[in-house]
Amino acid sequence: MIETIAIDGDQVGFSAITLAEIVYLIEKGRISPDTFDRILSVLDDQESIMAEIPVDKTVVQAMKSIPWKDIPDLPDRIIAASALARQVLLISRDEKIQLSAIKTVW
Repeated sequence: MIETIAIDGDQVGFSAITLAEIVYLIEKGRISPDTFDRILSVLDDQESIMAEIPVDKTVVQAMKSIPWKDIPDLPDRIIAASALARQVLLISRDEKIQLSAIKTVW
């Protein structure tokens, strides 16, 4: 899927909250410690297809249209709202996000 996106000349965006979650998962020992540095390296590459989506007022306003009961976890709501604010599909395996009104692929 990501390869197709690159071939089509599109970008893959991810919420800035994901970087904070990566630090948290490294601290818990759930992912490799070098994950954070690898992602920063990809983001710093001028030709990267990866693009960081900031948590800004547009994303926060989009959160208001996502029912808390559907996606109660704050980082997940921010991620879903990032996709909603940009009107793009969300790549997610999260079951609650997939069951919500947010359009997902995976």
